Amino acid sequence: MGLKGNFVDVPTDCPQRDERLGWTGDAQIFCRTASYLMQTRNFFAKWLADLRYDQTPEGAVPHVVPDILTGKSDNDLNLTNGGTVAAAAWADAAVINPWTMYLMYGDRETLRQQYASMKGWVDFMRNHAVDNQWRYKLQFGDWVALDAREGSYFGATPDDLICMAYFALSTLLFAKAAKALGEEDDYQHYFALHQAIVESFQREFFTATGRLAVRTQTAHILALYFNLLPEAYRAKTVAGLLELLAEHDGHLVTGFVGTPYFCHALSENGQVDAAWQLLLKDDFPSWLYQVKAGATTIWEHWDGVKPDGTMWSPDMNSFNHYAYGAIGEWLYRAAAGINTREDEPGFKHSILRPLPGGGLEWLKARYSSVYGDICVHWQQEAQTVTLELDIPANTRSTLILDGARTLLDANGIAFAPMDGGYSAEVGSGHYRVIFLRENR
Repeated sequence: MGLKGNFVDVPTDCPQRDERLGWTGDAQIFCRTASYLMQTRNFFAKWLADLRYDQTPEGAVPHVVPDILTGKSDNDLNLTNGGTVAAAAWADAAVINPWTMYLMYGDRETLRQQYASMKGWVDFMRNHAVDNQWRYKLQFGDWVALDAREGSYFGATPDDLICMAYFALSTLLFAKAAKALGEEDDYQHYFALHQAIVESFQREFFTATGRLAVRTQTAHILALYFNLLPEAYRAKTVAGLLELLAEHDGHLVTGFVGTPYFCHALSENGQVDAAWQLLLKDDFPSWLYQVKAGATTIWEHWDGVKPDGTMWSPDMNSFNHYAYGAIGEWLYRAAAGINTREDEPGFKHSILRPLPGGGLEWLKARYSSVYGDICVHWQQEAQTVTLELDIPANTRSTLILDGARTLLDANGIAFAPMDGGYSAEVGSGHYRVIFLRENR
């Protein structure tokens, strides 16, 4: 409902009050979830063209597209003093959204149309960077995170870390886009730039003993999910994130930057159960706390309505603000396991790697790809998992049984053992597999 209420010509952040604008951060955060829920290729292709036309000659991307803030924000102290363009995680919509269209739909045309825009934004960051560290005027940071100072919108994770993390991510995605379009010189140049940014990030934010110097959940999430850390420090960083989670009794305190990747950072680093536990929390603050409070759309603030019934704020408090609904991507891509390959995008070659858990008895998911419906249905009873799959015609899949210990019924599929389970290559059709899962 949040998507339908906001995706009307432009991806507005909320359908009420004075904002109701095409905020780039919200659109970037929610883009992949939206693309699992509905066919968004044409919608985002049009909006990205708007973004391209609103981009400054230097490559800066406005906070909102269409840009109706520049020159018209005298009543907003932050925007008047800090400007209306070039905020990390917001402006990165210029790169992340066209790359997402490529992944979800195999859409090379939007990638080609936006190529100069993508390059312009990456170059803007590079041109404002010293030792690959950049920032520019107003930064929203980990917007409305709960670890912010009382009364502040700005989370505790330093802007410098967020700017650098997104500089690395957008540079890498642009390098991949260059490779997908056959721009080999750009691929080599920007991939090398990405490596240099990561090395600078590690020097700046990791201690000699491998500890991340910034003790926030979001800092650890970005380091893990964006692969900004030395591999030797991964276990310590995961332990640090779990420690920060435990300090809040298993609750998140992340904002717009950290929340979309929290469950991914856990499940991709051997903490599937922790990801499920985070998802299924139903006391304050959590996704299901909102549901129990009667919400039918996602709130802008975790504490939009507090447990005592008071409001975070009566003047900036939307109850239809889809950004935190980005958890939907984890449900599709991790819990149901429906993913695509970068070298065969648009689900021409899907990766099916479901992650049963959370004490759920079953999960059913269907994604309507450009080739047809991909369906995943898993049931679990104790350690026995029954998995049913539908793979559309003219496609194939890599099927991964994560955590499988013993195959009880392989349905004639030639599975091969792998680290942590079994895998197989399968063509289109219907499959039913039963296996025993390892204790986790």
